[in-house]
Amino acid sequence: MTEPWPDIPYPAWRATCTTLHMWLQIVGKYRLARTPWLNHSWHATLYLTARGLTTGLVPDRPGSVQIDLDLIDHRLLLQSTNGASRVLPLAAMSVAEFDRRFRALLTEIGASADFNGRPNEVPDAVPFAAQTAPGAYDAAAVTRFWRALIAIERVFQQFRTGFLGKVSPVHLFWGSFDLAVTRFSGRLAPSHPGGIPALPDAITREAYSHEVSSAGFWPGGGPIDYPAFYAYAYPTPTGFGAASVAPDAAFFEPQLGEFLLPYDAVRGAADPEASLRQFLETTYAAAAELAFWDRAALESAPGVPRRPRPLAG
Repeated sequence: MTEPWPDIPYPAWRATCTTLHMWLQIVGKYRLARTPWLNHSWHATLYLTARGLTTGLVPDRPGSVQIDLDLIDHRLLLQSTNGASRVLPLAAMSVAEFDRRFRALLTEIGASADFNGRPNEVPDAVPFAAQTAPGAYDAAAVTRFWRALIAIERVFQQFRTGFLGKVSPVHLFWGSFDLAVTRFSGRLAPSHPGGIPALPDAITREAYSHEVSSAGFWPGGGPIDYPAFYAYAYPTPTGFGAASVAPDAAFFEPQLGEFLLPYDAVRGAADPEASLRQFLETTYAAAAELAFWDRAALESAPGVPRRPRPLAG
């Protein structure tokens, strides 16, 4: 039986994770180049499917194109509304080779292969075509990672239903390589200082144009060497780092300015979904209370299948 919260230790698949991250950046950059800009870069993200990840429909010359990563049978599928399709098997290859093959298959189905060839949100961003070192691909590790995302997405989606204000989709940002969901107070935020590696400040400032409480999941890398959930607020309200949150394994990381909860603490809990819900709800509550959000107007009971949300009054 498939484990619903699989073991995904970052060091064991670090090389594969790094390769997959760059491949997803390439696919995401194709979508970014073709899709009209949507607030907070929501037009650029990827979404979970029953077999992996997808761009959804992307406007292009044939009409529309959809790119799917099948992370069970390990294939990249390119499909056009003109009826053309191509398949790229996913196996160990360099980032440069993936980039070359992907662009060639786009051309074969009549789509545009013209998009920016440099990664975002990584230090010392090397163009994809210049990343010629052999890439790793541990298929079993990739599938376990995807299955973890499926378990996490279910909780994120339920958390999303308890908010009446503006709230993001649950989506995967290929730049920072995190699955995220964000709530908005409805108020403008001060201009973000920018400074994110390989990301224009104008994009960062548009992304954080309004006050947010955001949560998400990283597989590992950068400042943390393990998979973890995170939660932050922008702008950060006074006293946020000292707020009391749950479960007990959650803590505030001053260098990041975020609360963290190790994935293994959730995976090992008696009720992993309840543990993760605690983290989402208590970190949001801390941000909303300390920043004086209008919680009565913005919040509701979580959604229930086949039951319309009751109206106040």
